[in-house]
Amino acid sequence: MKRVLGLVLNAEKPIIIAGGGVIMANASEELIKFAELIQAPVVTTLMGKGAIPEIHPLCLGIMGMHGRAEANHAVEEADLIIAVGVRFADRTIMRLDLFAQDAKVIHIDLDPAEIGKNVRADVPIVADAKKALKALYDRLVEIGVKKHVDSPWLKRVRELQKIFASEHQKMMDGPRIRPAKLMKILREMLPEDSIITTGVGQNQMWAALYFKALKPRTFITSGGLGTMGFGLPAAIGAKAAAPNRVVVNIDGDGSFLMTQQDLATSITEELPVISIILDNRSLGMVRQWQCLLCENRTCEVDLGNVPDFVKLAEAYGAVGVRVESYEEFESAVRKALFSEVSVVIDVPISPDEKVFPMVLPGKRLKEVVYGG
Repeated sequence: MKRVLGLVLNAEKPIIIAGGGVIMANASEELIKFAELIQAPVVTTLMGKGAIPEIHPLCLGIMGMHGRAEANHAVEEADLIIAVGVRFADRTIMRLDLFAQDAKVIHIDLDPAEIGKNVRADVPIVADAKKALKALYDRLVEIGVKKHVDSPWLKRVRELQKIFASEHQKMMDGPRIRPAKLMKILREMLPEDSIITTGVGQNQMWAALYFKALKPRTFITSGGLGTMGFGLPAAIGAKAAAPNRVVVNIDGDGSFLMTQQDLATSITEELPVISIILDNRSLGMVRQWQCLLCENRTCEVDLGNVPDFVKLAEAYGAVGVRVESYEEFESAVRKALFSEVSVVIDVPISPDEKVFPMVLPGKRLKEVVYGG
C-alpha cells in the first residue's frame, strides 16, 4: 500500500485502465471515486466498457486496436498506469515489448496468474478490485490528498480529445448511412439502463467506439476469441434476466446468420429483443483487413444477396423491417421499443464501409490510422 501511495502521490501523468474485472467485482462506484480523487483519466478495455459512464469528464473510452485515439495516446504518454481487472491482452495493448516503457505499472487483479503474464507490474496487488480501490481511496482521503482539476496532464488530455474530435466526426459524415452515426442516434433514443449486446466484427467495434455505455453491465460483448453469433442469444438471455429493460442486439449480417435460429426461442418463450443488422453482405472485419493489408485483394468474404432478413424474421413470427435512411431508422427503433415480439431491423450499408480508428498489427498504440 505504501508503494502504491508513493507512486500515486508522485505521478504527474497518471491514468487508470479499467477492465472487465471492475464490472465483475461491482466496483464501478469505487473506481469513479478513486479517479475523481486523484484526477486521473480513465480508459477501458473492451470488456471494461461501462465500468465508468462514457459521458464522465474523466472517461476517454476504450483503448486498443480499435480504441479511441485519445485513449491510446494518453496511455502512451502516462507516467503511471493503474490497471484494474485487466488481462493486458494483445488487442488492448498491441506491441507487448513497447508498452509502458516509460511508465510505472500498478496491476490490481484477483487472479495472480494475470499479474506479470504479459506486462511487468512494478507493484502487484492480488485482491478483489472493489476492496482494493476502496482501501486506496480511504488511505488517500486519510492523508488529505486532492489533485487539482486543472493539472497540466488533464489539460493535455483535453487537448488530445479536441485533436481527434474531427476524425471521429468524419466517421459520421457523408450522404450514405454511417454506422457511427447510427450508434449516436441509438444512444439518444434508448433509456440509460438499456442493455446492448453485440455480434463480433465491425458491428462490435462500431458499437464499442460510438455507442456510449452509461452503466455497468449494459454492454455485453464477446472478447477473447470473439464468438461470432454471440449477439442474439446473449440478448435473449439478458431479456430473460431483465424482462422490464430494453435489450438491443447490434449485429452484422455474417454474425447474425450463425445463430438466427434463436429467433424461435425468442418468440416461443416471449422474450422480445431488438436486433439491428448492419448489413454489408460480407464478413466486414475480414474484408477490411484484406483491403488494408492485402492491397484490396479479397477472398471468401462476400455473402451474396441471401437471405432476405425481413422475410426471415417474419418466418419466425418476429417483425422485420428494412430501413434506408436515418429517419426510417429512428421510426423503426421507436416502434420496436413498444413491440411485444422481437424486431429485426435490417440496415443496408456499403461493403466498403470500414471501422476506424484502427492500429494495424505490429504497430504501437499511438500509431492510429483513420479513414473516411
